Amino acid sequence: MKLDEFLKDLHFDIDRANQENWEPNWEDAPLSYKLYKGLPVVPLSAEVPLSLAENRMPTSPDIKEIGHFLWYVYGITQLSETIYPEDADPIHSYKRFAPSGGALYPNELYIYLKINGLPDGVYHYDPSHHRLVLLRAGNFDSYISAALGDRCEVSSCFGTVFISTMFWKNFFKYNNFSYRLQGLDAGVLMGQLLETANRFGFAAGVYYQYLDSAINHLLGLSEKEESIYSVIPLSAEPTNWTSSGKGARDLQTAEALKRTLKPVVCERVERSKNVLEFYKLIAMNEAAKIESTDSFTRLRNWSSYARGNQQVILPETESLTYDLAEVSKRRFSPEMDFVLSRISHQQVAALFKESLTSFQYRNDLDDVFPYQAPRVSLYSCLYNVEGVPNGAYQYDNREHSLLEIQHGDHRRLLQSGLSFDNVNLQQVPLCLHVAGNMDFYKEEIGYRGYRIMQMEAGMLVQRLLLTSSALGLGGHPLLGFDAGMADELYRMSEQTSLIQIPIGAFRPRPWLKASLHS
Repeated sequence: MKLDEFLKDLHFDIDRANQENWEPNWEDAPLSYKLYKGLPVVPLSAEVPLSLAENRMPTSPDIKEIGHFLWYVYGITQLSETIYPEDADPIHSYKRFAPSGGALYPNELYIYLKINGLPDGVYHYDPSHHRLVLLRAGNFDSYISAALGDRCEVSSCFGTVFISTMFWKNFFKYNNFSYRLQGLDAGVLMGQLLETANRFGFAAGVYYQYLDSAINHLLGLSEKEESIYSVIPLSAEPTNWTSSGKGARDLQTAEALKRTLKPVVCERVERSKNVLEFYKLIAMNEAAKIESTDSFTRLRNWSSYARGNQQVILPETESLTYDLAEVSKRRFSPEMDFVLSRISHQQVAALFKESLTSFQYRNDLDDVFPYQAPRVSLYSCLYNVEGVPNGAYQYDNREHSLLEIQHGDHRRLLQSGLSFDNVNLQQVPLCLHVAGNMDFYKEEIGYRGYRIMQMEAGMLVQRLLLTSSALGLGGHPLLGFDAGMADELYRMSEQTSLIQIPIGAFRPRPWLKASLHS
């Protein structure tokens, strides 16, 4: 298997990346959540707050507040029944505030907690029962700090979140293309987690670099089935956050660290009776692993902007205030429900500024927080937007302006690039593209760079979706589009389009839905 060709095909030739004649077996589909058997459980309060309008003051949480936090991050929040004209039976689905490709939710959430009223230990969050499942009891500050290269003062953090990917959960439907989806889904979840942490008054930092096998060993994960994609410590008190500098200890390896901790074996429920092989996903995961703290590094940030064309200065807008609970509940992916309407100058200005400004976050790839330019960029095709001529643009977050790349209405061209006609782009005034480094930072960080780019794109997508919802608009992330065509439209050379998000007004869809909270 040639890994570089596989990643290129994932991006530019999906059919070649997948196995031929792939058909998902829906009768043997896996659960969209992980279920453990025979382990101690801690029920969480279902009386969640119905409003998250303001950021709270930092304070150490109790078990009740942790339950509220986890529910807003990844809890099952809604049951919906949708009827499509071509289907005889309604389709039932369980929704969460963080969207997922095909509503399959390949990611799982684990959390190491040290709070009053709960035994210290590593837990799995079970969204199907809204409870914590104890995997390991004890204090693991030193172990986690070592796995992070002593770049975070874990002892001052009340918790550390681990976000994983279970390969089979969406491989059964999307085949090898699921490798691209899994990184994006993880990023969307991370975006929701960081925004929720702000509302609860928790400081958070994202670590993309850690000793993979050591963290998987801590959680008892089988690397043939599942692997951690990011580590996010949470703190309510001053904490020493370090980026990629060497820690206080000497060089640490995953194998040496694993020997300090006995293995833990946990049984779980698997609904699928025939779990197929996904050797390419495992090969990519193995190639992306970090086994020594000596491999930790930083990544450069791109600040390449279109030059020589018309610049449209956007109006300054006040910081957008909204109730995260209400906006999360209202978020909607319209598909064929878009209705063309005029977008105001203020709306488009707020959408771009809020999404990029709030995208600044503490991580282990940047030299300085919070003043680093983002590694992902925002391009857009605009139609019927007040004060902006129809055309293809790049957003310049430094100047809060749009840089024109090609004038004209490009909706028909973009429609021709869709793999499936599940969105009518003639009804969409804003078609956004999140773009990242063409080489996925392979030179700096190897094959891990690909999934980091997908996660950062997913985080920005979630910011765009939340801001759109706050503005009364809907957004529908798409991967079934011609990335090469989009790159040519925007005249990209060093970057490439990672995901496409049509955004606009929409009409209500005929469905029955109910919230799953008190």
